[in-house]
Amino acid sequence: MSSADPNSQALADLDSLESAGLVAFGQAESAEGVEEARIEFLGQKQGRLKAAQERLKTLEPAAKRGYGQRFNAVKQALEAACDGAKARLERPASLEDRGIDLTLPGHRPRLGHRHPLTQTADELIDLFGRFGFAVARGPEVEDVRHNFEALNIPPSHPARDPLDNFYLSEGTMLRSQTSTVQIRVMENQPPPVRVIAIGRVYRPDTVDATHSFMFHQIEGLMVDRGVTMADLKTVLRLFAQSYLGEDVQIRFRPSFFPFTEPSVEVDMLWHGGDRWVEMGGAGMVDPNVFRAVGYDPDEVTGFAFGLGIERLCMRRHKIDDIRLLYQNDVRFLSQF
Repeated sequence: MSSADPNSQALADLDSLESAGLVAFGQAESAEGVEEARIEFLGQKQGRLKAAQERLKTLEPAAKRGYGQRFNAVKQALEAACDGAKARLERPASLEDRGIDLTLPGHRPRLGHRHPLTQTADELIDLFGRFGFAVARGPEVEDVRHNFEALNIPPSHPARDPLDNFYLSEGTMLRSQTSTVQIRVMENQPPPVRVIAIGRVYRPDTVDATHSFMFHQIEGLMVDRGVTMADLKTVLRLFAQSYLGEDVQIRFRPSFFPFTEPSVEVDMLWHGGDRWVEMGGAGMVDPNVFRAVGYDPDEVTGFAFGLGIERLCMRRHKIDDIRLLYQNDVRFLSQF
């Protein structure tokens, strides 16, 4: 078959058509450029591939089969090149195309951190641990015996009023104090005892700047022979100075709690001003509480205290509204 053979020339023209089309689609740099190349090569009316298809009619019968096979291969190649060009232009530019140097060191992502109340709780556990207090924990859904009866709170006491507690079904409730944990500890451990209990408690208080219906307490209990009120006051003063600073001022006011006798309330001077804010309650464990857990009140004495973690956190960080601790405002929380 010579170079002048029209059948041979037709196949050569298909090869040239394929090469030109692949170059056109490969060099297209915009959607408009791809469309221009598509019309030129794949257009249904005047496209070059359409003209090559019409040429099939002019060939000798013996050459039509080979030309038709080659034509189909060229058509498939050009259509694939067109689709590839569209996909190339639609996908996002690579990092290198956008001028980003992958060899440069990256920026460390900003990570979250512990909530200020969690930080405060961990700090208190560490501080009282240095005082020799172990950590004890108990359930938040409590029974009436541990929340009231074993703590010497009689049925007629106003602290048991349904308006002041979250009662559940079948004699259970959300605990109103972490003092429930001291009962559970003493029921299962003979003296001496030196523990702290930390966790959430629930009371239907009206929410304001210093109150919430859910808050956190740290409960301390020390039971041994010869424990006195002086020991209690010493521990609380040392704690206040260690956690709130040497210049902190606290005071003890006589009070009454069914589970301690005598009882005191502990106040702290708020932010160095002239306003006293209650930090918690404390006192010597009432003998009836010892009897409820099987301790002999003639053999041992002890003290207990309960402190509000939110107020300690607020006092230390000069926060004036407890609600800020629960609003999940990142601008506020990122300061701690």
